[in-house]
Amino acid sequence: MEALVGENDLVALEHTVLPCYDKTPEVRVPLVGGSQLVDATFVARPNQFVIVAELASGQQVQAHCADRGRLRWLVPGTPLLLGAKPAAGRKTAFQAAAAWTNAAWASLDTHLPNRLIAQALHARALAQFEDYTVIKREAQVGNSRFDFRLAHEAQCCYLEVKSVGTAANGIARFPDAPTLRGRRHLAELAELASRGTRTALLFVAQHAAATGVLPDRTIDPAFADALRDAVAAGVEVYAYRCPVSRGRIGLGPPIPCVYQ
Repeated sequence: MEALVGENDLVALEHTVLPCYDKTPEVRVPLVGGSQLVDATFVARPNQFVIVAELASGQQVQAHCADRGRLRWLVPGTPLLLGAKPAAGRKTAFQAAAAWTNAAWASLDTHLPNRLIAQALHARALAQFEDYTVIKREAQVGNSRFDFRLAHEAQCCYLEVKSVGTAANGIARFPDAPTLRGRRHLAELAELASRGTRTALLFVAQHAAATGVLPDRTIDPAFADALRDAVAAGVEVYAYRCPVSRGRIGLGPPIPCVYQ
């Protein structure tokens, strides 16, 4: 079976590579809603919501961080891109947009993938879902809520998007912290699939170096097990490399997702 590029520790493991599709027309979304971006360097992260950064002038500022992961790769001196967000009622004047790691920008905005995939769906840029004509965001199913409900005539599909912020040695690992919500989504998608409803999970690897996505058993082994069980129940799983530049994120090529 095929092994992910650069993942030496997977060579001896039995695993399955999920299918890829290669239809990826140009789809791009600006960082921080197109706000002006400024360069900074990482100083500290006093809590999961706030990053302390130093501007080129030497001034230290606080920036809101949408990524709730551990972000252990953020170390003092790491280059950052901050979006200027001065507004009444905000506790910070900046939004953390991206950080430079492993020779590329990695997004710090976990909301960005949903905006990118929404645009890709409307542009029919994802071959797996191009036949759907109705796209609804934040779709409620019983007590569950999924990112998208896609429909065409009598057919429908529930799609959940997961953000993967960076890649090491080509491998984008998910999650960055234990995710009860992620495990619950997989169980709910699997239940729908077992009843004959099409369901899918899509990983957005927000780093130019990503060659594949892997569930990180060292962080959340229960999520890795839930992913394997969901695939067995009929949930489709896809992954795309979506490079981040200084001003935007773009829909890139599909990459393998490996589950064990």
